Amino acid sequence: MTESPRQSEIFVDADACPVKAEIQRVAERHAVVTHIVSNSGFRPSGNPLIRNVVVSDKFDAADDWIVERIQPGDIVVTADIQLADRCLKAGAQVLGPTGKPFTENSIGTALAMRELSSQLRDMGEIKGGGPAFSTADRSRFLNALEVAVQKAKRR
Repeated sequence: MTESPRQSEIFVDADACPVKAEIQRVAERHAVVTHIVSNSGFRPSGNPLIRNVVVSDKFDAADDWIVERIQPGDIVVTADIQLADRCLKAGAQVLGPTGKPFTENSIGTALAMRELSSQLRDMGEIKGGGPAFSTADRSRFLNALEVAVQKAKRR
């Protein structure tokens, strides 16, 4: 008797994620197991489908935990471009918290821009972060996550 494939799951790089509540709402609506991965404490959900995972504060511990467990078709939410690259290579769908998907076609450019921005910051040419997270970003994210979950269900 063959085992049926596991349903796609959601993995969240949660420490600086501004859309945890939105992810939980979508996950609950679609009954999708969701792993909220962080190296700091946060309020746990009462829903058994929402799994709070606290990892060590070792550099990249949350990233490593996610990459070691994702499977093709899973959904990863992260703003970390290097983690996004690792997850794409493992066959996952990857969304940034503004709803912008990372894809095989876009990840190379994103990695190059990250490196360039890092060099410009080091030289003092760039100061501060990007634009503030907006209501439009939150709405765009909800729509993108809904599309990703639907795609995962069709898999």
